[in-house]
Order: sequence, then structure tokens, then C-alpha cells
Amino acid sequence: MFQQHRPVLLGVAYRMLGSFADAEDVVQEAWLRWSGVDHAAIHGSRQFLVAVVSRLAIDRMRLVYRRRETYVGTWLPEPVRADEAGPADTVAQRDTLSLATLRLMEQLTPPERGVYVLREAFELPYEEIAGILGLRADHTRQLHRRGVARLAAERSRFPVDPGVHHDLVEQFLVAARTGDRAGLQRLLAHDVTLWTDGGGKVSAALRPVSGADKVARLFAGTIAKRPGTTFRMVDVNGEPGVLVRRGSRWQVCALEIADGRIAGVLWISNPDKMPAARWAGAGRG
Repeated sequence: MFQQHRPVLLGVAYRMLGSFADAEDVVQEAWLRWSGVDHAAIHGSRQFLVAVVSRLAIDRMRLVYRRRETYVGTWLPEPVRADEAGPADTVAQRDTLSLATLRLMEQLTPPERGVYVLREAFELPYEEIAGILGLRADHTRQLHRRGVARLAAERSRFPVDPGVHHDLVEQFLVAARTGDRAGLQRLLAHDVTLWTDGGGKVSAALRPVSGADKVARLFAGTIAKRPGTTFRMVDVNGEPGVLVRRGSRWQVCALEIADGRIAGVLWISNPDKMPAARWAGAGRG
């Protein structure tokens, strides 16, 4: 029974935490709790388990948010393959799985993020969310409105046609492989921002880099020209992205697209977030 619901539970926990490792810990704790209850007394195993995972994830959120305050450099979500993180059948489920939205959700408080994920990705009624989180239904609605409002300004930058996204990633891949600075700059919005996450374990910019010229120069002059670097297109969190390999190390580059240009680049190189078992067989083209 538990294994049947595991994909949904991982999907809930991962969207709330942005870390697959933390999500797996939460789901494991939920399994331990499930093992200790009388299943015959539970009406609706899925609802029960989603409630347990949601509460555990919000508790974990409070802990990891504090931990991220002392993180070396920029903290970015852990990239995953789409098939690892639960259902991605609806537009909202795919959107809340994307690295762009996961990055934005870091702005939300744990209760706001919990409500946002349960409402947007899993379409739970406000009354059910209120019961899960121990809130009044009107407070749950308020938290949802607040979360939507806090993300709305930046989320409006990402209305992307999948074909446009794919084509831009493909063009970016070609330019990055060859170190074509002018070609890269043509693809970038003038106010593009690059976020890099090395976690203090590999070389990475500690602060965001903004501006098309600076970002193109960094890629063409530093990233693309490192010996032994290979690039290939992969699905990252359900969207086209770039997988980079340097020797035994794997890195992921995800692009945020707006108005036919690359508006944001998320570069994740922290080895703790890039297990070889996940990415060694990934890639196309």
C-alpha cells in the first residue's frame, strides 16, 4: 500500500523542500510512522500519508531554511529526472516541478509553500489542506493568495512555449560547446542573471552574475573552455536542460526563458546534488 503511494509522497515532499535527499528522508520517516499504525482504522490511506508527509516536510523546511542561511554561495534546488519526483501529468504539476518555480518558492514561508504546493500541484480543497496543516480554512485561503501574489511578478516572466524552450536550449548547447561568446550573447536577455551553486565544494560564483555581456563572457571564457568538458541535452525536472560532465563530475544547467530569450541560468555543480547514478545514463543528442 505504501509503495503504491510513494511517487505522490515524493512529489509532495520534493516540491516543498527543493531537495530530493531531504524528500527521501521525509518519505522514509512517513513509512516508519505508517508501519506503526493500525491500517484498518485508517479511512483513505493516500490522504493519511499525504497529510503525514506534508507535516513532516514543513517541519523539515523550517530546519533546512535555517541551514541555507549559512550555505556557501547561492543555494539552488537539487535537479532531478522528471520520473523521480512524482506525478507531472498536469500543467500545474509540471510547473511546480521546474527548477525556475522551485527557485522562486524559496521566497515563501514554510506554511505558504506547503499550502501552495498542495493547492497548485495536487489541487486539494482548502478544507482538506486546513485539516492537514492544522489551520482554519480561511487562513489557508489567505496563505495561498499570499503565496501566489509573492510569486506572480517573477512567474510572469516564464510563459514559455515548449518548442521555443527546446530550441533555445539547443542553440545554447551549441554555443556553449564551442565557446561562442557572440552566439551566447545573442541568446541572452540584456538583464539575464546567472546563479551558480557549488556549495563551497567546487569553484562557483558566490553571488549572482547579471547582464548579457558578463554572463556570455563567463561561459565562453571560463566554463566552456575547461579541458575535458562535455555537454549534452537532457530532461531536467521535466524541461530541456544541459548536462555537463567534467571527468567524474556532473553538473546541470537549466534555463529560464522569457520573450524568446534566456532570462536566467541556473548552474548546479554541488556534487552532493549531482549523484552519478542519476545522471550517468541521461542525455539525448
